[in-house]
Amino acid sequence: MEIHNIKHPLIEQKVTELRDKNTKSPDFRKLVDDIVTLLTYEATRSIIVDKKAVDTPLTKFDGVRIAEPYPVIIPILRAGLGMLDGIERLLPEAEIGFLGMKRDEETLEAYTYANRLPRILKGRQCFLLDPMLATGHTLVAAVEYLVERGAKDIVSVNILAAPEGIKCVEDSISPDVSLKVFTAAIDSHLNEKGYIVPGLGDAGDRLYGVVG
Repeated sequence: MEIHNIKHPLIEQKVTELRDKNTKSPDFRKLVDDIVTLLTYEATRSIIVDKKAVDTPLTKFDGVRIAEPYPVIIPILRAGLGMLDGIERLLPEAEIGFLGMKRDEETLEAYTYANRLPRILKGRQCFLLDPMLATGHTLVAAVEYLVERGAKDIVSVNILAAPEGIKCVEDSISPDVSLKVFTAAIDSHLNEKGYIVPGLGDAGDRLYGVVG
């Protein structure tokens, strides 16, 4: 498992604005979109490519293209959906899947309630999207779900991460699985309710408003 805490002034400024409790949902969504695009630039450094020859106005040129089968982008509902545009902008070739996972607020364990994924993921690079890597249980469950379908090359894109969540994932994921985590910040700790501190609150509620 690899952890990449991306340090960049533009990302740090935008994360600061995200944390501000006075940032409204429309601005929050735009900030998430921008941050994910910046993280995607780093998270796709190891993306698989094939050679491609093209004719320039002057001569031939040997370049590259994204290899097939194309990667799969998988936002974890519902908050991960707010990250989709940011990565799709740089990776339009990718297929889109969806994974519905929810955390039990008492046990803090994650359970799956919906999925829309290719049945076979063998040989596919998978990009998981979830704003928060908090307890780590959701990421562990999502990775195990993808591994059951044959995935071995998985990238998790997160806006914030907690040390407890990182340790949980490190302790739980098989070393046979290539898992890389890209995050804009690693915060101090989790509180007693499993929220990241200092954090930014509930990402889903701040993206879309309180439901129910």
